[in-house]
Amino acid sequence: MKFAIKTTSRRTRGFTLAELLASLLFLAIVIPAAIHALRVASLAGSVSARKGAAARIADRMLNESLVNTNWSGTRGGTVAEEETDFRWTVSRGNWTGAPVPDMQQVTAEVTFSAQGRDYSVRLTTLADVIDLNPGSASGRSYVSR
Repeated sequence: MKFAIKTTSRRTRGFTLAELLASLLFLAIVIPAAIHALRVASLAGSVSARKGAAARIADRMLNESLVNTNWSGTRGGTVAEEETDFRWTVSRGNWTGAPVPDMQQVTAEVTFSAQGRDYSVRLTTLADVIDLNPGSASGRSYVSR
């Protein structure tokens, strides 16, 4: 019984230089694109999480400002939450499109930084001047329906 021994030539055992260079060129293009995509996804995730926290802070500051109506002008401060400093301001101004002349526009804006860029969240509501200045009385009353 004879056994056939299959011999392989030296050419078919490995990759050629052209194949190695082509694969290195492919990796040189794909790896930076993948890293950039991961960086963009990381930024989007951190910004969205911080925007949610900023919206909660803006809502809280806006509600506190409407409840504590003994202020005028702009107030502001800093809140630290989730290892991030959130800078907030609450301001009020005349509402130009008001069917009721004494309506005020109250705005809370919260600003934060994420990966070297500043972002902000702004919440706005309307309030009656009577509600914002408890000492004033104009004799008006509003009924919500």
